[in-house]
Amino acid sequence: MDISDFDYELPEELIAQVPLEQRDASRMLVIDRKNQSWSDSRFSTFTEFLRSTDVVVINNTRVIPARLIGRRLPSGGRVEILLVRELEPAVWEALVRPGVRLKRGSTVGFDGGRLIAEILDQPGKELRQVQFYCEGSFGDILEDIGLAPLPPYIKRTSGASSQDRERYQTVFSSKPGAIAAPTAGLHFSPRMLAEVRARARVAEITLHVGYGTFEPVRVSDIQQHSVSAERLQITEAAAQIVNETKKEGGRTIAIGTTTMRALESASTEQGRLMPGDRDAQLTIRPGYFFRIGDALLTNFHLPRSSLLLLVSAFAGRNLVLEAYRHAVKERYRFYSYGDCMLIL
Repeated sequence: MDISDFDYELPEELIAQVPLEQRDASRMLVIDRKNQSWSDSRFSTFTEFLRSTDVVVINNTRVIPARLIGRRLPSGGRVEILLVRELEPAVWEALVRPGVRLKRGSTVGFDGGRLIAEILDQPGKELRQVQFYCEGSFGDILEDIGLAPLPPYIKRTSGASSQDRERYQTVFSSKPGAIAAPTAGLHFSPRMLAEVRARARVAEITLHVGYGTFEPVRVSDIQQHSVSAERLQITEAAAQIVNETKKEGGRTIAIGTTTMRALESASTEQGRLMPGDRDAQLTIRPGYFFRIGDALLTNFHLPRSSLLLLVSAFAGRNLVLEAYRHAVKERYRFYSYGDCMLIL
């Protein structure tokens, strides 16, 4: 299949720029795969779709303030660095803008020189290697001066706000390491999470959302696209809950595409979830057979993206794109701060 088969038209005004005042106030499009149908609902009704035999699996990764705005030394030109992956202490792979102008040895200062970055390689590669120098803890300084790594379709005249530092995190985030939020989880308020726990089982896994999740698909043939590895941790307790649920005939409901990728990456051919630390290296495309996930809560994703491929693999391309066209017609809010879809 060609990536152009996963395109749709979206008016720019439907791209949510700010979160709703209440996390759990979003709309929810409910997809019934068996009947090939959908219905309009609200996320506040999510627990009505749960059974006591279900397990709801959430991704407890926490977004780090990975976006740094600094000045090139000594010229003073503006430089933006988005941390992607730590290679070794104080050395990161990063997206650097304007990357083509920063040659090996170029330096960038942040917060009046409190943090210095040196570019370690020549322009050419999309991801550059950057060494950081500072007095004290790099992590502490990053917490002080880093910004929430909002995706580029969320536009702020002065960058991410203080509100984004809190709202671009799930209420169950606890394991720092992601450079993007598992956005389906953003809809949960503490009250809603408590209602879920009262209605069904809950298991927590960790997949640190990395560059692979939002890296553009640059090939026409979707079979040629590979999603970059992301770090995954599944505890013995989480695996036991999921495996017991599967054995008893209950459903595994993944909260977000990152959770679904994590579960499927750690599954055996027999459909058992394996605990442990590993890299999630699976690329899910139409034709994939899901071994763990039985239902999926997810946001609306960009056209021609690996996330839309995953959702289409789970629910079927035609049904998904028809539902997306309905969502556009009904003025749903799209992308990270937007509304959600529950696929049953």
